[in-house]
Amino acid sequence: MNTLTAGMLAPTFTLLNQDNQPVSLSDFKGKKVLAYFYPKAMTPGCTVQACGLRDSKAELEAHNVVVLGISIDPVKRLPKFIERDNLNFTLLSDEDHAVADQFGVWGEKKFMGKIYDGLHRISFLIDEQGKIEHVFDKFKTKDHHQVVLDYLNQ
Repeated sequence: MNTLTAGMLAPTFTLLNQDNQPVSLSDFKGKKVLAYFYPKAMTPGCTVQACGLRDSKAELEAHNVVVLGISIDPVKRLPKFIERDNLNFTLLSDEDHAVADQFGVWGEKKFMGKIYDGLHRISFLIDEQGKIEHVFDKFKTKDHHQVVLDYLNQ
């Protein structure tokens, strides 16, 4: 797994959102984008992480940051997650993990003694010019939003 690092140009991508509409990274020129990769909608850790970002939306927007949650969930699962947890940001479906591959977040994982390929929980802050400004890869799901805000506030 070759995860992208700060200073690199973020890969351009277009994925379908929860409304089955195409969303491209280029749609957000002039804004910072927090592209956060999460393993599976409506699971405990992913829910805690998403709700933290939901509750921090105003603070993130004050820093000119738009949140895009990216998972390998099918499009039809995403509106259920948004509705159930009142999420106020865009979720994107990367079912074939092509975008996850480009960012270097798809790879070998270990869980309960089993080894398998999966999506790693890593977030990328992409600046207004499309460059990766910061990579968040060391956090607990319940603290993710605060780690991002602490970085933005420094």
